[in-house]
Amino acid sequence: MCDLGRVLRLDARRTALLFAVPVLAAVGLPAAWRALIPGVAYWDNAVMAVSASARLLGPAAAALAAWIGMRERRLDYLRGLTVRSPATGPLIDLALLTAATLAAYCVVTMVIVGQTVLREEAGRFRPLGALVGAATLLLYVVIGYLAGRLVPRLPTVPATAVAAGLWIWLRHRGQSWWSLLPPADLGHVELFAYPRTGVLAHQVLWSLGLSTALVLGYVLVANRRELSTLPLAVPLVTALVVTAISTKRLHDYDGVAVLPSPTGLTCREWPLTVCVHPALRTALPSLVAEVTPLAARLTGTPGAFIRVEQRPEREPASIEDGVARIHLSDLADGYEQRVEDEIRTGLVDMRTCADPRRARGAAYTLMVNAWLLDHEPQNAPATAAARRFASWDEQQRRAWLRLHFADYRRCALAEADFR
Repeated sequence: MCDLGRVLRLDARRTALLFAVPVLAAVGLPAAWRALIPGVAYWDNAVMAVSASARLLGPAAAALAAWIGMRERRLDYLRGLTVRSPATGPLIDLALLTAATLAAYCVVTMVIVGQTVLREEAGRFRPLGALVGAATLLLYVVIGYLAGRLVPRLPTVPATAVAAGLWIWLRHRGQSWWSLLPPADLGHVELFAYPRTGVLAHQVLWSLGLSTALVLGYVLVANRRELSTLPLAVPLVTALVVTAISTKRLHDYDGVAVLPSPTGLTCREWPLTVCVHPALRTALPSLVAEVTPLAARLTGTPGAFIRVEQRPEREPASIEDGVARIHLSDLADGYEQRVEDEIRTGLVDMRTCADPRRARGAAYTLMVNAWLLDHEPQNAPATAAARRFASWDEQQRRAWLRLHFADYRRCALAEADFR
C-alpha cells in the first residue's frame, strides 16, 4: 500500500505541468506579435503569425518535455510496482505535456485573433493555418520527451532546445523545399497574397504522421514482451507512409508557399480618388489629406494624377494616364510620407539623375521636390536661381513647373530656367 501510494502521488504530481502554460504562452506571444504586419489586420497574415509562434515556443516546449522525460525515467522503478503497461506512464506524461503546450498555443491564438478582430480586418480566417502550429508543437513535445527518456541526463535538456533551434534557424525562407518543413518561416503574408492550402495541409500531415510514428515506435519497444507487434505495426507503417507522402508533396512545391491573391480595393472618392487594400482602409483619410496638395501642384504637368491606387509589391510603381500606382505594405509610423516619396520617385528619371555630370541639375530637382512635398529644402544651391525660386508664391511655382517639367524630370535644370 505504501508503494501504491507513492505511485499515485507520482501521477498526481504531473498536474504541476499546468503551471507551465503561462510561461510557454509568454514565450510564444512575442514571436507571433513580431510576425504581424504593423498596423494591419489581415487574416492570412494573422493566422500565419500564430503558426510562427511555434518557432520560439517549439524549442521551449521540447526542452520542457525533455526535462519531464528525464525526471520521470528515474522513477520508473515505482511504476514497476503496478500491473499497468510500461508505456502507460509515459503516454500520460505525453498527454499532459501536449495539453499544457497546446493550452499555451491557444492563449497565443486568442490574443492574435482578438487583436485582429478589434481592427478593421480583411480576408478570411483559415483554421488550417492555426492547426499547422499546433501539429508542429505536438511533434516538438514528442521528440523532446522521448529524448529525455532515452538519454536521462541533464545535458539532454539544453541539447534538445539547441537542436530544435538549429533545425529552425538554419533553413532559409523560400530557398528550397526544406524551408516548408514545419515549422516553416513564411514571414509576413503580404497584402494581395495568401498561403497555399496544399502546403498547410501537408505540413499538418507531416507533423502528425511523424509524431504518431515516434509514439507508436516507443510503445512498441516498451511493450515488446507483453504485446504482439502486429496491432501496432500497421498504424506505425501507415504513419510513416503519410509522412513520406507529405514530404514528397512539400518537395513538389519547391519552397513556394504563398500565391498572389486578386483582391478588390477600397476607395475614397473626394477630393482625390485614393484606393487601397481593404485591410488598409483606416489609412484612407490621412492618405487623401497627404497626397492632395501634391496632386494639386502637379496639375497641368505630365506627372499630374487624379487617382492613387495601391498595387502588389510584385508590380512596379508608376504614374501613367493620371493614375499613381503605389506600394503600401504596412501602416507603420510615417506611411503617409513613404507614399508621397514613392510618388515623387515616379516623377523623376532616376537613371538620368544619377549621372555625375548633372549634379547641379539634380540639386535643383531636389529643391523642387522639397516644395512639392512641403519639406524644408536641404542643401539647396546657394545661387540666385535658388533664391529666386524661394521668393515665388505658390501660383508662380506651379506655372513655372508646368513650363519646365521635362527638365525637372531629367535633372537638367539650369540657372537660366529660373529667370
